[in-house]
Amino acid sequence: MKGISYELTRCPGCGGAATTLVADQDAIRGEIERLWIFHMRRLRHPVPPRYLTDRVVFSQRPPIQLVQCDSCGHVYRNPRERGAVLHDVYAGGAADGGVFRSLLAIQRTAYRAQVHRLIRVAGRVHHGLEVGSYVGGFLMAARDAGCSFTGVDVNARASAFAAAQGFHVIAGAIDDVPADRPYDAVVVWNTFEQLPDGRRAAALARRLVREGGTLAVRVPNGGFYARWRRRLSGAFGSGVERMLAHNNLLGFPYRQGFTAHSITQILEDAGFAVQSIFGDTLVPIADRWTTRVGALDERVTKGIQRAFQRAWRAPWVEVYARAS
Repeated sequence: MKGISYELTRCPGCGGAATTLVADQDAIRGEIERLWIFHMRRLRHPVPPRYLTDRVVFSQRPPIQLVQCDSCGHVYRNPRERGAVLHDVYAGGAADGGVFRSLLAIQRTAYRAQVHRLIRVAGRVHHGLEVGSYVGGFLMAARDAGCSFTGVDVNARASAFAAAQGFHVIAGAIDDVPADRPYDAVVVWNTFEQLPDGRRAAALARRLVREGGTLAVRVPNGGFYARWRRRLSGAFGSGVERMLAHNNLLGFPYRQGFTAHSITQILEDAGFAVQSIFGDTLVPIADRWTTRVGALDERVTKGIQRAFQRAWRAPWVEVYARAS
C-alpha cells in the first residue's frame, strides 16, 4: 500500500518462526464488511463520521494477513507495519473536542472497575503511570479513587485535551518518560497490543516501576479470536458475529493478540511475575448515536460473556504482574 512500509517478523511473543494462517486479506475484508453492516443496523442515522472511530473505523489499516504462532498461540500481523509508521499513525490521529468529551464521559465510568481491581492487587497507588492515556478516562477514574497517575500518549491533541482536564500528561511514548522517580504501578489499557515493540515496552516499564511494583496490561485475547472466527460461517454465526463485533475483534484491527503463554513469556523476560488475571469484555462503545436496541444488544451480549467466558476464555484479558 502506498505510504505504508511493512516488515516480516517472527512471533512477538516467543520468537518462533512456525505459524498457521488465521485469516488472509480476503477473509479480513469479509469480516470488515460484516462489521459495517452490523453497526449500521444499530446506529441512529445520519451519524457524523467522526463518531464511527473505534467502532467501524480504526487507526490502523486492516492486516494483510494474520497468523498464529505454533509454539505459543500468539496471533499477529505478518507482514506488519514498521514501528516508525505505526507511531505516525497514532501521533497524527485527529478528533474534535466533542468526540474527546464523549469518550471521556464513557471511559471515566468504564475505567472505575480497572481502578478497583488495580487497588486490590497493588494497593492504593500514590505515583502511577498510564501508557496510552489518550483523553484521560482512566486518569479521571483513578483520581476519583484517590490514586495519582501521570499519563503518556503519542497523540498530542489528546494529550493536550487530557492536560486541560487537570492531569499531568506527557506527549510522547514510554521511551520519553523520565526514570527519576520509580512508579508504584505502570498500567497499559487497550494499548499494549498496538505498540511497535511490546517486549521493549515491558522492559522499559520494569525500569520505571519500583521493586515490588505492579505492571497491569489489558489485551485482546488472540486465542479467543482465532477460535471463534472459524465459527462465523456455522449455524450460530450470528451469535459469533455479535460477540466479535461488540468487542472490536471482527476484522482484528490490532497489531497482535495474546495468549496466556505469550504474555507470560513477555512479562517474565522483562522481570515481572504474573500475579493474577481477569477476563472481561471491551469497555462499552454505545453512545448517543446508538439505537436503544443496539445499546441493549451490547449490554446483553457482554453480560452473558462476562458470566460464562472467564479468564482466558474471555475476549479481553487483564494481566497483573509484580516487578521481581
